[in-house]
Amino acid sequence: MKFTILAALLALLASPAFAQKSCDELKSEIEASIKGHGVKAYSLEIVAKGETKDAKVVGTCEGGSKEIAYKRQ
Repeated sequence: MKFTILAALLALLASPAFAQKSCDELKSEIEASIKGHGVKAYSLEIVAKGETKDAKVVGTCEGGSKEIAYKRQ
């Protein structure tokens, strides 16, 4: 159940409405949300669009030129 809620939240954060935020601001918001759901072992990285390897894209920023990648460890 927690995973489903987290997945839904992360999908919402990945919406285009967040594309105009600064990467640091959006990363902080996503990090707070993840911690609020009790996830302890994860990583968030800001990467160029399309450079996400084995992580899930949970947000876009800098006008859509960068993505925030989430990987649970």
